[in-house]
Amino acid sequence: MIVARRFIVSGRVQGVGFRFFAEEQARAEHLSGYVRNLPDGRVEAVAQGEEQSVLRFERALNRGPRSAIVEHVAAEALPPEDRHGFSIRS
Repeated sequence: MIVARRFIVSGRVQGVGFRFFAEEQARAEHLSGYVRNLPDGRVEAVAQGEEQSVLRFERALNRGPRSAIVEHVAAEALPPEDRHGFSIRS
């Protein structure tokens, strides 16, 4: 079943390679969507794909790259859209 989720990650998640980490994890799971830094210091990621793949992606976001300190990951369901590929946005 295809699902889509929006994640907001807070903590020390900017300037530590978090977006590149998220992109790598999403590509490994064959997800589509994007990741971007937010002006308030958090990171937003939107991921769509098979439900189990999105759940593994969420677990990876909770872990983050080695230099990150993830304090919280908020998730919300989105309606699946016609998305292709995964990108880093500015």
